Amino acid sequence: MSYKVSIIIEKDEDGYYAYSPELEGCQSQGDSYEDALNNIKEAIELYLETITPEDRKTLLSKEILTTSLEVQVA
Repeated sequence: MSYKVSIIIEKDEDGYYAYSPELEGCQSQGDSYEDALNNIKEAIELYLETITPEDRKTLLSKEILTTSLEVQVA
């Protein structure tokens, strides 16, 4: 079965850090964006295998909203 899962990937001084806001504790990293993306996909698949179908439905039904915001600093 396929699921849509939100992920966040952040670049830092050590590479890329990825996590899913819906799945607490489900995170990974990689030296490149592509590595982080592949690693978080694998982590999510493994995570989802360990929880019940009811928990999957509950966790993956959260509404995640993202936006960009421009701020000014004096």
